[in-house]
Amino acid sequence: MKKSTLFSAAAAAVMAFGSTVATAATLDDVKKNGELRCIVSTGLPGFAYTDANGVYQGFDADFCRATAAAVLGDANKVKFIPATGKTRFTLLNSGEGDVLWRNTTWTFVRDADVKTTFVGVNYYDGQGFMVPKALGVKSAKELGGATVCIQTGTTTELNLADYFRTNKISYEPVPIEDSEEARKNYLAGRCDVYTTDASGLAASRAVFDNPKDHIILPEIISKEPLGPVVRHGDDQWSDIIRWTYNAVVAAEELGITQANVMEMAKGTNNPEINRMLGTEGDLGAMLGLNKDWVVKILSSVGNYSEIFNRHIGPDTEIGLERGLNALWTNGGLQYTPPFR
Repeated sequence: MKKSTLFSAAAAAVMAFGSTVATAATLDDVKKNGELRCIVSTGLPGFAYTDANGVYQGFDADFCRATAAAVLGDANKVKFIPATGKTRFTLLNSGEGDVLWRNTTWTFVRDADVKTTFVGVNYYDGQGFMVPKALGVKSAKELGGATVCIQTGTTTELNLADYFRTNKISYEPVPIEDSEEARKNYLAGRCDVYTTDASGLAASRAVFDNPKDHIILPEIISKEPLGPVVRHGDDQWSDIIRWTYNAVVAAEELGITQANVMEMAKGTNNPEINRMLGTEGDLGAMLGLNKDWVVKILSSVGNYSEIFNRHIGPDTEIGLERGLNALWTNGGLQYTPPFR
């Protein structure tokens, strides 16, 4: 009994030690590797895609850069890892990626069963439907018997089944792996309908040769809170990703921009701005980061509105309005806890 007790105590100590080590593992690994391995989409215009020079651009790509700026002091120290709906969680949980910034919906099962941690919502979305204008369809409820391009391994696939079952509508799914394959199949006429997040539909339509020949139907059939994902069990890393996102939202609310951040970092009359930018106190040390971590983020990619408007806003080909993604002070849902 004594030996058993001693063994149990030793095992518990080893487990506790292992748990303690794990809490700082990702930050240590990123610093040791000198780069952030950021999991993104295989190619979604406006969100994460490669430009003519093979460089990743987009809303999600800039959040990868913001993270690298916070942790490594250099927004360019990112290794982008493209992933499909099926492979993204495997890449994250296997340790092949450090963080998932890839239009991924926060759900109960993904949080509790897939063993991932969602640390915020950087884009509030909902699932919609796109059809050729020539089809003459005005509502999703007129899609009986339609063939539907649907990306496997996504909430979109499950929402579609629920919606059509609830409304007693028959359909034929056309399974696809990623958004690029969906666009090709849809434009080739292999499916009557393309369904995904409304932002993804707008992004896809923007790169069509004749975008006006396609309409997005009025129905939004789901809630799709999209945000960054990390592995379970690394609270320090979760905090870093959470507060990186919070920093760009708070910066918009407080009027800190890519253009004025260096001047504001010299000191202002606003104590919260001073705390964020490291002029007063040292919030960075609580995360294991440098004092100027927020300055590095904002000088690299700007605040939330700058990231949004640069890649997917009203003046881009994607043409998305802020809507639910406006600040809470403007009737939206983007809201951050205080930096204090």
